[in-house]
Order: sequence, then C-alpha cells, then structure tokens
Amino acid sequence: MSLSRVKSAARILLKGESKKKNRSVIPAITREEVDEVKQFFPREKFFILGHARSGTTLLMRLARLHPEVHCNYQAHFFTRKPLLKSLVDSPDIEEWLTRKSNRWNQGRDLSPLVLRATADFIMERDAARERKRIVGDKSPSSTIHGQAVRDMRAIYPDAKLVYIVRDGRDVLISERFRNFVEDSKFLSADDKRIISDLRSDSAAFSDGRRSIFTESFIRRVAKGWVTNLHETDDEARKLYGKNYFSLRYEDLLNDPFKEMSRLWKFLGVKSVNKSLAKKIQAEMSSNPDEEWQAKRDEGIASFLPKGQAGNWQKLFSAKDRSVFKEVAGEMLVKWKYEKDLGW
Repeated sequence: MSLSRVKSAARILLKGESKKKNRSVIPAITREEVDEVKQFFPREKFFILGHARSGTTLLMRLARLHPEVHCNYQAHFFTRKPLLKSLVDSPDIEEWLTRKSNRWNQGRDLSPLVLRATADFIMERDAARERKRIVGDKSPSSTIHGQAVRDMRAIYPDAKLVYIVRDGRDVLISERFRNFVEDSKFLSADDKRIISDLRSDSAAFSDGRRSIFTESFIRRVAKGWVTNLHETDDEARKLYGKNYFSLRYEDLLNDPFKEMSRLWKFLGVKSVNKSLAKKIQAEMSSNPDEEWQAKRDEGIASFLPKGQAGNWQKLFSAKDRSVFKEVAGEMLVKWKYEKDLGW
C-alpha cells in the first residue's frame, strides 16, 4: 500500500470521511419516474403563477368552483424561498439518497422522487377530501420569475402551467395600497409622509395633482413586473408548450364565464355546465381582500375600489406616467394594454 493511501486511511480513521461543501445539481425527474409516481398519486396537477396583485387569488377561487377541479394556495413549492427543493438541497441529504449501500435508489439520486411525492401528497390529500380529480396550487411569483418555471419543470414536466397577467399600472397601485394598509416595514420616511397627506387631503391624490408614489417605488415595482412577465412567459412557452395557458386579469373581469370555460377545458374537465356562470358571478361579488384591508385601515382602504381595471387612470400623475412608460411601456404594448407608447 502506498504511503499516500496509508495517510488517507489514517486521516479517515481519526477524523472521518471529508464531506462535500456543496451538493451536486438536483437531477430532474425522469419520464419513467413520473409514470411510477402517478401509480400512487394519479390526479392531474396544475400550477397558477402570476405577479403579486395580478388576480391569482380570484382565479384560484373561480377555478375550484368546477366539480372536477380543486385548487388551494400559497404552497410556494417553486416561488418563494426556502422552496420545495430545500428539502434535499444539502450534501448530507445527497449522500444519504445516493449512497451505494442504499439499495432503494437503484443507483440514482432519489431527490426528485422525494420532492415529487411530497408535493403530490400535500395536494392530493386536499383534493381527496373534496372528491376532485384535478388539483392545483396558486402561488404568486414576484421574485424568482423564470427560475420558478425551470424548477417546476424539473419535478412536474407533466403538469399544466397557468399564468395570469394584469396591467402593470394597476399592479403598481394595488401593491402600493397593500403596503400602506399593512404599514409595511419597508416604507420610507417619504412613504409615510404620503400616507399622512393622503389621510388629510385625499382629493389632491385623486386628480393627478399629487402622487401616491415615490419615483423609486415606481421603478422598482415596474422593473419587477417586466422581468416577471418576460421570464415567466418565455420559459413557460419554451418548457411547457401546449400545457401552458396565459390570460389577462382584465379579460377575466370582462367575460368571466368565457375565460373560465377556456381554462377548465385546458385543465381537462369533462364538461362545463352553464349553471357555473351563476356561481362565478356570486363568487366575484365578494372580495375577501377588500374586506381584510378595510379591517386593517378603513380610511386608506376606502380610497381605492379594489379589484377594478383602470384605477391607474385616476391616480397617475404626469410624472408617474412618464416613469412607468420609461421602464415598462414596451411590455404594456406586448400584452396589448396599449397600442403604442403614446398614452
């Protein structure tokens, strides 16, 4: 035996085997593994994504009105850290799931199966209680963007992806008022002065004389909205193809039964009964988020009608328009919110 091997054996005997500092890339699930998993978790899966304040919650509430479809929310399997993959994202877990003495792994990393079975059980457990055969999760995706789609594809290549988009100017307003009502810890001194002025003289903010925004807030949210739409839509088209469905929040408000019928058929329901139109209207007549905001701060919450399209037209100042157009004008045109940059 060579001297180096003797030294290595002695070092292992005294200190134990050296451990990896980082785990290898978590492998994607294979088609064969998907087929195996579906023997135990057979329900069809879908995921609703969308930038925060874009109507993901409303879409979830409407989707589960169908007798075959169940949807719940905020699992954040792929959209908010620590993420589903954190369950196996360590060298120690990798070593356990790949070690040669583990005869359950058949020579392959068990990580993707662990992740898939975990998420499947969480969703199917709920769906079984509701006796529904199609199940999905809605989790807004405002920070991870395209990576969320890539991570989803690695574990759910057979799922369907739904993406809802809302006019970024209304997203901006909705996000602003939510921060105001929650008294977010991220509010700056300038933000707090705006809140104080809004409470004392709201009229100045409703006709364009005063802005409810700081320029930095507009730029930050508008940039995030553009990135989210660009990355999510591009990755979804590339990775999911015909299993990708996008819609606009405004179209959902304008003709909810038509849009929901399109969605349900995409999800694979057997039929869409016209009686669902009344259930949709009844569901849309309530707004839990508006009620919640009113309880938190009725004075601020009452200033803005919730869930409506086009609120930005009442509240944007000339400067607000200019800044938003600079950052996100082209994306508004791409999604047909504007014909050109002349608005």
